[in-house]
Amino acid sequence: MKANRTKPDERNLGTTRPSRQVAKPTTRQSAAPVDQAEADAEADADTHLDHRKAAILNAVVSEYIETAQPVGSAHITGNPGVEVSSATVRSEMAALERDGYLAQPHTSAGRIPTDKGYRFFVDHLGRTGALGPHERHEVRSFFAHVHGEVEDLLGRTSGLLAGLTDYAAVIVGPRHESATIRSVQLVGLSPRLALLVVVLSDGAVEKRTLDLPSDTSDDLLADAASHLNGNTRGGTLANPGSVPEIRDNPSLDAVVACGVDALGQLGATGEPDHVFVGGSSRMASAFDAVETVRSVLSILEQQLVVVELIEDILDRGLSVAIGAEHGFEPLAACALVLAPVAIEGEVAGTIGVVGPTRMHYPRALAAVELVGEQLGEHLGASTSTGRSVTGRSKTRSGAAKRRGDVGDGD
Repeated sequence: MKANRTKPDERNLGTTRPSRQVAKPTTRQSAAPVDQAEADAEADADTHLDHRKAAILNAVVSEYIETAQPVGSAHITGNPGVEVSSATVRSEMAALERDGYLAQPHTSAGRIPTDKGYRFFVDHLGRTGALGPHERHEVRSFFAHVHGEVEDLLGRTSGLLAGLTDYAAVIVGPRHESATIRSVQLVGLSPRLALLVVVLSDGAVEKRTLDLPSDTSDDLLADAASHLNGNTRGGTLANPGSVPEIRDNPSLDAVVACGVDALGQLGATGEPDHVFVGGSSRMASAFDAVETVRSVLSILEQQLVVVELIEDILDRGLSVAIGAEHGFEPLAACALVLAPVAIEGEVAGTIGVVGPTRMHYPRALAAVELVGEQLGEHLGASTSTGRSVTGRSKTRSGAAKRRGDVGDGD
């Protein structure tokens, strides 16, 4: 089934390379305002947990991620860095609870991490975890064999990432405002019909059909494409550059004029790029409360909201946003892990996952990083070799609008 997709607003979502650092929530449907001095003081204090407290906190987070059960002192005593008695562990866990890193759901229960506890865990992961050999082979094999249009590629990639992590995957496709023209081709479909194919620097390939004024040979189409290439390469769809007339060859000039007109139509459509959400149904098993599941799934269906949330997170320099950090109350039980999609060194989109705060962060970070890198390399290679990796296919004459398919990316 195809991934959900929508048309986001006009703002670019992939221009900031994020980090894992925390920032205070935004004011849009956010938690209570955070005093910046207080937040800075808390952030500074976070870095001063002693070695034993840090080891205990990390052990509690790791255990809770694996089991989803409150963690007692007996479960972590003897772990690396926790070679102390259960009584000492209980005392340290009580101190971590007072400091806001842990919470106790019930008096007789063990502890669970708070958003602050997860934040410390993520910030002190060190190097990103690695996927297993089977998962890495799955990713490499996927990109070695996947072909087709960019929209299909992004939809299928969101399904791949959802399968690797068991969380909902979100991919924001490349935007075309600054993408430059790499090549222009004219392919004959019939004596009076041709297909204009424009390869862009962001990995997309735009198409549009041309109604030709007279019967046109393949040689004439090749000459017209050569003339268009020589005068538009390096330009953008909105401003492809000036294409001079060919006064001594009216037939060739007429075909070139048709190509210039089609380029103008491509640049004038202003059709926003798409967002793909794959694996949203996997969220049902991630939460105990049915109402939480319904709320999260409802938000994921409102993909424009998801796009705005991703933009807010990236604008604040985050790659991981946990619970209330992202400032969007309906997703307060969720965490987001994001990474840029870069094509030949230029950020062209965003990839990430949405899951519970009890997310397996090392695996999520590793999967998002690897799939994002492979996706960028695949888009870049497809563009440079001229393979048919296409964006919004406009293969009909005129300005007929294309309806987007909506489905789940599982």
